[in-house]
Amino acid sequence: MVSIFLRSLAYNVLFYALLVFWILLAIPTFLMPRWAILNIARYWARSSIWLMRVICNTRVEYRGLEKIPQGPLIVASKHQSMWETFALLQFFKQPLFILKRDLMWIPFFGWYLKKANMIGIDRSAGGRALLTMTRRAGEAVRRGRQLIIFPEGTRRPVGAPPDYKSGIAQIYVDCGVACVPVALNSGLFWPRRTFMRYPGTLVVEFLDPLPPGLARREFIARVSAVIEDATNRLVETAQQEQAQLFGRVPSAPAKG
Repeated sequence: MVSIFLRSLAYNVLFYALLVFWILLAIPTFLMPRWAILNIARYWARSSIWLMRVICNTRVEYRGLEKIPQGPLIVASKHQSMWETFALLQFFKQPLFILKRDLMWIPFFGWYLKKANMIGIDRSAGGRALLTMTRRAGEAVRRGRQLIIFPEGTRRPVGAPPDYKSGIAQIYVDCGVACVPVALNSGLFWPRRTFMRYPGTLVVEFLDPLPPGLARREFIARVSAVIEDATNRLVETAQQEQAQLFGRVPSAPAKG
């Protein structure tokens, strides 16, 4: 475990150094169209994933990429880690995220989020923020973007009871496009609230798209069921792998 600690420490230092490198390299994109900053974001994602494999021996396997439709789309992903917030964008031409408005106030990083036309919301505004978010997301998707959204709203530790919010159902109904559910086991390798990074095989699985036109209740029931079933399967397999590597599954941060 000492080796994993040192590798995790080294990765975190280099991860943020790499982020600074891409932030500085991206400065000219302020004078360029949106595609330029999105390309930089993809390079950042791929280089960070490569770095994690080299330093932490965390391999990544992507399944079901052939199931991703072209054009406007909703991508509903399980959210266990910070990892998927940057890793998923590399598969989409016009990725769109909904995020806390405060992030857009961060110098350079936040300015790039604005340049990429991400949607910032004020969570303290309650229902009014939800209506604004739904309207803006629907307009952007209908113009051809791919909305990557985490239906539970925040990171959930591995094994925590699912908590799917109603907002994604409203966006789905308003957009009238297909939704691709995404299952993953990233929380075992990049747990929240700790800098530890663990070796093994991190798996992201794109599941069969849900067609447009489902009723809200049916959509929520189906999207939560397929994501949870596939995620539980991926987590169980990864835990078996980790048990072989360590003799036991590494302890995770407390739930909550």
